[in-house]
Amino acid sequence: MRSVHAVILSLLLLSLSACALFPNRDPLNINVVGIEPLQSQDLEVRFAVKIRLQNPNETAIDYSGVALDLEVNGRPLASGVSDQSGTIARFSEAVLTVPVSVSAFSVLRQTLGLSQTQTLDNLPYVLRGKLAGGVFGTMRFVDTGNLSLPGAAAGTW
Repeated sequence: MRSVHAVILSLLLLSLSACALFPNRDPLNINVVGIEPLQSQDLEVRFAVKIRLQNPNETAIDYSGVALDLEVNGRPLASGVSDQSGTIARFSEAVLTVPVSVSAFSVLRQTLGLSQTQTLDNLPYVLRGKLAGGVFGTMRFVDTGNLSLPGAAAGTW
């Protein structure tokens, strides 16, 4: 019985010392700063989503890929990935552009979800994503806000 307690105590001490190896990092500040149309194909629409990443930490953050999922008006709209890689220096920022695709079915789902009086201006969005950084360095993020889509003032999308 003593050997079981000794093993458990040893594993507990090892796990606590392993946690000290990973630095405490503040989360990245991530905001959508732009959405621009891209060349579309067949039944899909493509956009370039620009996100600003701010690193409030004392150490640089290396990344090697980014993935995004965009919900608009409470419904899934677009998703995209990019194999971009780089470094965000300590107390610095970078703007990443990620191409996203919107299927015709997503557009139909969004259109059916809009009421007759609701415009395409000022729609609520949720952007979920992850910035890949290796086995222990991947950072997930969420940004929320309101979108003003191109053509919203004219009532077209």
